[in-house]
Amino acid sequence: MENLEKPALKDPESESRKKDHIDLAFESRVLSGQIDNRFYYEPALASNDISQQDISISFAGKQLLAPLWVSSMTGGTKWAKTINHNLAKACNEFGLGMGLGSCRPLLYSDEFLGDFDVRDIIGSSYPLYANIGIAQIEELFEEDQINRLSILIDKLKTDGLIIHINPLQEWLQPEGDIIKHPPIETIKRVIDTLPNINIIVKEVGQGMGINSLLALLQLPIQAIEFGANGGTNFAKLEMARSDNFQRTQYGPLAMLGHSAEEMVEMVNSCVERLGHKILCKEIIVSGGITHFLDGYHLINKLEMPAIYGQASAFLKYAREDYETLRNFVEAQIKGIKIAQAYLKVK
Repeated sequence: MENLEKPALKDPESESRKKDHIDLAFESRVLSGQIDNRFYYEPALASNDISQQDISISFAGKQLLAPLWVSSMTGGTKWAKTINHNLAKACNEFGLGMGLGSCRPLLYSDEFLGDFDVRDIIGSSYPLYANIGIAQIEELFEEDQINRLSILIDKLKTDGLIIHINPLQEWLQPEGDIIKHPPIETIKRVIDTLPNINIIVKEVGQGMGINSLLALLQLPIQAIEFGANGGTNFAKLEMARSDNFQRTQYGPLAMLGHSAEEMVEMVNSCVERLGHKILCKEIIVSGGITHFLDGYHLINKLEMPAIYGQASAFLKYAREDYETLRNFVEAQIKGIKIAQAYLKVK
């Protein structure tokens, strides 16, 4: 009788792969103390075809294809044009939002406009925000020139304005500006004077305490970006530029602040306390987000609509050729999809 048994399929790589498994087994042990305990891992609930994962999210009135924000990082430097243009191209390709670095050089001159003019690159579908420091806004009010903010937004065709509040950085900076009024008062003046501008308020590396969050959450702004301690700390950066005496005396100030994890807990507490009094629409979690698992964990812990932002991680790759940046962003997107497929936040 003819043998109808199906011949065994030969895997030409099988023997080699099994040898690799044996050789690597002892190096691949994960100790109990190394396990990431922030998640439940649920392998029985999803296939490994992560292309089916929809990680899109509405933010700032537009639809992002992933909950990832390119946080403001660079202004008028020799690298600004390369960095901003590469980042805008990545945002267009992967459907992300972007905050520009400080646009202060554009308030009175168009000399560096080409460094920041990326709307046509990112496209109209994704959010793009200009960025000005609170000290510069104080100066504009003093000079009766606050309309320059509207001119800046029109010039760059952005969806709104990021106001960064950085009193500690300015104080520690050798040539820093004096901030004469509590930033919350200046932000309220902007809202009252230019009510049609969408505003995001961010810190620059220290984060914010609960009383600042309580005050900001009750303003009709688009979002709060954490700028938490743990990422690029501009107060510490300014200390590095100071003389040894200044570093010795004031260096510990740069270590003050709040982590993104702490700020998530504080925002959730504010939500419970304020309820319907909250007028701020969204949160950008940033500061110390070194991995997509960090971002995925924190935005899912928040009791408000949220995305997460990174600055230095993007900056590292944006100075290279575009393909280098593209590979990095693609890896982050795949990572978020893997997390959504298999992980539930505890």
